[in-house]
Amino acid sequence: MYAAFRSIGAYVPEKILTNAELSKMVDTTDEWITKRTGIKERRIAAANETTSDMAVQAAEKAIERSGISKEDIDMIVVATISPDYFNMPSTATVVAHKMGLDKVTAFDISAACTGFIYVLSIAKAFIESGMKKNVLIIGAEKMSAITDYTDRGTCILFGDGAGAAMICATDNKEEAITDIHTAADGSLGDFLMTPDGGTGNPHQAELKAEASFIQMKGNETFKIAVRTLTNDVVEILAENNTKASQIKHFIPHQANYRIIKAVGDALKLEKEQVVLTVHKYGNTSGASIPMAMNDLYEEGNLKTGELMLLDAFGGGLTWGSALLPFAGK
Repeated sequence: MYAAFRSIGAYVPEKILTNAELSKMVDTTDEWITKRTGIKERRIAAANETTSDMAVQAAEKAIERSGISKEDIDMIVVATISPDYFNMPSTATVVAHKMGLDKVTAFDISAACTGFIYVLSIAKAFIESGMKKNVLIIGAEKMSAITDYTDRGTCILFGDGAGAAMICATDNKEEAITDIHTAADGSLGDFLMTPDGGTGNPHQAELKAEASFIQMKGNETFKIAVRTLTNDVVEILAENNTKASQIKHFIPHQANYRIIKAVGDALKLEKEQVVLTVHKYGNTSGASIPMAMNDLYEEGNLKTGELMLLDAFGGGLTWGSALLPFAGK
C-alpha cells in the first residue's frame, strides 16, 4: 500500500496588513521590507479567530476536493507553533471535535516552518504501515498571536493562515509519495525560538511579554537556511534519480524571497517552476507550503500527476524536503 497526496485546501483571514501600515507601527519602510524579504503584505486573523478555526476552514476544502467521506478519516495531525492552548488540549483534537470526528487519532506536532513536511512524513508512514488509510494533515498558524509588533526584525515577516491536505492509501504506485527527508539540529535552537513558558524557562510571577514572542537571529538563520536547504534538495533529487528539469512545481516554504531564489538558482530552476506567495502572505510557518500549493491549485495550474518538490527550514532547527506527484482526482 502506498500513500497518495489526494487533495489540497487552504484558508486565509480577511484582514490584510500592508508594509505601509507596518511602517506606522515600527521604524521601517515598504522599500526596506520588500528589498530584504520580498513581502508586500500578510493576512492577520481576527481577535476571536483561533488556529483551530482556520484549520477547520482549510480542512473542509481539502476533504471536499478529495472525494473521501469525512467519516472515513481515521487520523488528524496538525503542525503548529501557535496552538489554541498551551500544551493541551491539542489543536488537532479541537479540530476533530469541531468537525464532528470525535473518535479519530488526533495530535499536534511542533516543527515550526518545517511542520507540514513533518506531518506529511507521519501520514506516509502510518498509511504504508497499514495502520491508517485516510489521514488529514494540517498546517495552521496564528503567528500574529506570538509576534512582537515593536520588533521590526520579526513583525515584518509573519502572517496567519492554514492549509490542509488529504493523504490517502492507494495501490497505484504512480500516485505514491516518492520520498521525504526530515532532519533537525537542536544545538542551534536559539536561532529561532519563543523562550518563555516551558520547563526550561517556566512562567514567572511577572511574565515578561517579550519572552512569549518569537525571537530570531536573522542573519545567522538566513545563512544556514540557504546552505541547508540547497544541500537537502540536491540530495533528495539525486537519491531518487530525478533531475531538476523534471520538477513541475518547486513549492518552498515562503519565508524570504532571497532564500527561495538562492535555492532555486542552485538547482538551476526556471522561473516558471518556482511557486511564490511570500509577497502576499508573508511567513505563515507550518501553513506556508500548503497555502502556496492551494493558490497554485485554485489558479488551475496544479494538475494530476505533476511532480512537486517541497522544502522548508524552521525553528528547532528543523528542515525537510519532499518529492511527490499530485494525486488529485
